[in-house]
Amino acid sequence: MSVDRVNTALRRVPAWVLYIVGPLPALWFLWLGLTGGLGIEPIRGLEHELGQFALKLMIAGLAITPLRRLAGLNLIRYRRAIGLLAFFYVLLHLAVWLFLDLQNWGLIRADILKRPYITIGMLAFALMIPLALTSNNRSVRKLGPSWRRLHRLTYPAVLLGAIHFVMLVKGWQAEPLIYLAVILGLLALRLRRAPRRAAA
Repeated sequence: MSVDRVNTALRRVPAWVLYIVGPLPALWFLWLGLTGGLGIEPIRGLEHELGQFALKLMIAGLAITPLRRLAGLNLIRYRRAIGLLAFFYVLLHLAVWLFLDLQNWGLIRADILKRPYITIGMLAFALMIPLALTSNNRSVRKLGPSWRRLHRLTYPAVLLGAIHFVMLVKGWQAEPLIYLAVILGLLALRLRRAPRRAAA
């Protein structure tokens, strides 16, 4: 099937469909946790699956512009939904850590300061908050050109998310390094494009 046919078919799929389908993996992860499908530490397993899925969605959002430029595949209409779903999964990831894993609000500040991977993860989350709050048409109109500059926070947020994943696992494992390499590659494509725009 040609890219033009794919784009034509995608035009028939409204973005709101993602808001219905998007939360389903979270329900599946919860079911796995309740039925023993996430190993001997289901809470940690649930926390991991939610965080990893959030990172996948962030990568998907980051890949939309390169896919359009290099392959002609137009997924721009789904970028906002993908970004908001990524934030939703980060919120769930954080909620599992706070309410099911940590279970001690007095340790939150100490844990953030003591564990570098948590510090980096919280910084990535903090960067995503203004992105989520301004992912609406009203903010686009109100902020004008500043909106696009604000949403460049996506780049450090996804990079910090990947570093959080690398630091979280024990030892040098291939999977988080692959995520980091993909993100660095996508960011490199964006950075290569930026000087050309400036020159134009």
